[in-house]
Amino acid sequence: MGSTKARIAWCAVVAAMAAGVTSGSAGAAPSQLMVDLAANTGALRYGATGFLYGLGDEGVPNENMLAALNPQVTAQKAPDGLQHPNGDALKIAPMFKRAGGREIQIYMQDIYKEWPYENLGIADYLSKVDTMTRKVVADPYRTSYVYVPFNEPDGIWYQNDVNRLIADWKTVYQKIRSIDPGARIAGPGFSTYRSADLRAFMTAARDNGVLPDVTAWHELNNDFFTNWQTHFDDYRGIERSLGITARPITINEYGRFSGDLGVPGNLVQFVSKFEASKVDGCLAYWTTAGGLNDLVTRNNQATGGWWLYKWYGELTGNTVAVTPPSASGSLQGVAALDPAKKQARVVFGGNNPVTGTYDTDVIVKGLASASYLGSRVHASVWGVDTSGLNPSTGPYLVREGDYTVSSGQLTIPLTGLKGASAYHVVITPDKDLTTVGSASRYEAEYARLGGSARVTYGSNTGYSGTSFSEGYGASTNASTKFVVTAPTDGYYNLGLRYSAGPYSGAPANRSIRLKLNGADLTDVALPGTADWNTWNTATTKVFLTAGINRVEVNAYATDDRDAINVDYLDVTATTGTVTAYQAETGNTLGGAAVVVNDTAASGGKYVGWIGGGAANTLRFNNVTAPTAGRYRMVVTYANGELGEGASNYNSNIVDRYSDISVNGGATKRSYFRNTLGWSNYRTTVVDVDLAAGANAITFANGSSGYAPNIDLIQIAAPIG
Repeated sequence: MGSTKARIAWCAVVAAMAAGVTSGSAGAAPSQLMVDLAANTGALRYGATGFLYGLGDEGVPNENMLAALNPQVTAQKAPDGLQHPNGDALKIAPMFKRAGGREIQIYMQDIYKEWPYENLGIADYLSKVDTMTRKVVADPYRTSYVYVPFNEPDGIWYQNDVNRLIADWKTVYQKIRSIDPGARIAGPGFSTYRSADLRAFMTAARDNGVLPDVTAWHELNNDFFTNWQTHFDDYRGIERSLGITARPITINEYGRFSGDLGVPGNLVQFVSKFEASKVDGCLAYWTTAGGLNDLVTRNNQATGGWWLYKWYGELTGNTVAVTPPSASGSLQGVAALDPAKKQARVVFGGNNPVTGTYDTDVIVKGLASASYLGSRVHASVWGVDTSGLNPSTGPYLVREGDYTVSSGQLTIPLTGLKGASAYHVVITPDKDLTTVGSASRYEAEYARLGGSARVTYGSNTGYSGTSFSEGYGASTNASTKFVVTAPTDGYYNLGLRYSAGPYSGAPANRSIRLKLNGADLTDVALPGTADWNTWNTATTKVFLTAGINRVEVNAYATDDRDAINVDYLDVTATTGTVTAYQAETGNTLGGAAVVVNDTAASGGKYVGWIGGGAANTLRFNNVTAPTAGRYRMVVTYANGELGEGASNYNSNIVDRYSDISVNGGATKRSYFRNTLGWSNYRTTVVDVDLAAGANAITFANGSSGYAPNIDLIQIAAPIG
């Protein structure tokens, strides 16, 4: 969140694109993006994968959207804060940690309702800090939180008064530590990089024993593109000159008011610079909460920007040096080399103007230090375009080919690249047997691998693409993790291509455990193959949620019945039994719940006014199931509620929830992402356990709030 003064400046440059040297245009000599595999720059930090108010409530966004990105940091609202209706740090913590998140920053001043924050005096704030800190200490995730006592203090409460900020910082810092002695505290949180004020702040903090554990400021203006390295180097120089141990840095708001969020070609510039500096960063909160800052739309569907962060999160090994055409120019990239996987990957993009196209040569040198790649390599180049707030069609193959390494380097010439798009290069040994660009096929060698799973690029034959994953023999933890896209809710055939040749101590026929969206789904029988160069396909029909799904092929047994190699996963739409129940037909309405006409609803009607008290309910009657078990329930709903909060540029959307019960049993709370309009109907999938025969499913909300308007539900078995 930015200061009023800064917002005026940003609004004046909403049409501005990344500053710096033009990276090339059609007809001009191609620029050069240089990647040096011999220049190891350290362990991957994945720090740019952070969000301010990117998470709204439990399940908003869908956990799939978060887990697939390898998230690290999120910055969220103070416990029970009034600044916005959702985004409470303590409430989103369980999902964030399940998804692999590392650190949750708490914007403590967001306890206040208004923006700029009401200045009721330091005594009032200290009382609130006391209450918040005690809630954090009592929370099971307390060690994952970082306190942020002040947000943009140079514009709020302390404008042109750094000395008063320093005094209050000491008071608040000591209050937090008196309650939570192990607290990690971040600051000062200036709205821009302010060298003189940072020096004064860090000097006083050192002298008073209240140094921040994490140094934070914001990068929200055009000068980031030209001056990031200057800011970073200057701050590290301040630390050295003051004898302060280097602090972790979090840029807990980054990206301009307009033109950056969701645009892969602009966002890659932040990703590359933050990863090169090994700092953390959180995308700025300019629009609505709970959508990973415009990376997610409709709660479970990816925008073009999401794919950039997915590529970034799947880099493995160590980063290597990338030299762009200009250090401050628009074309930037990040690269990593993984000796264990025998792969090098490059993610890049950017052009000035962002609406233009450009040509570039990706030059990869230092291959002599990665001899396992061989004297000829295979490279596939993928692109993803900006999609605004609409679902992205996903990555597409730009170029694929084999390249001879000469004098330890190779050149991949690329033309007509789009300024708003990002690109992903995967370099492997020259072992390709087929092309890799099928829209429905997900190659195992490109997937995220877990446990003992590995890619060896050996002497096997008959596989698809460039190789396959192996390492399932003598393993209970090998895993090949696919991230797949389903255009709609419904049934899909998952075609697993595998080999299962003779293996000492293993049965002739094998099986693996299929995991879907974080939960075990089924064990898949895999008939043995004659040898390890013979491949077979086993097809399982499963119900997928519209948007992103995570499919894992996992080892699970101790007797090697799961000793296989994995070639690819093919995902194709199919049909299956899905039973629909309209909300307005044949059901029981309790209390004030009522049928309402709306031509946008599937049957021209919906049921509204569910909740606002325990008596106001919707009960679906005679929901039938052929056998007892777990089913997918697709809920079509609308939710356009806006709530109270700060009066600013953000829409204070409310993610309504419903407590759902089956046959009068225990309730399960499900949140429904705001649809940004009462006649915008979207779907959310909720798992329900049904008895054989007729069932009753009740939607309720016993609080003063309401459940969403319900159009219909559809019931489907997880496996068709």
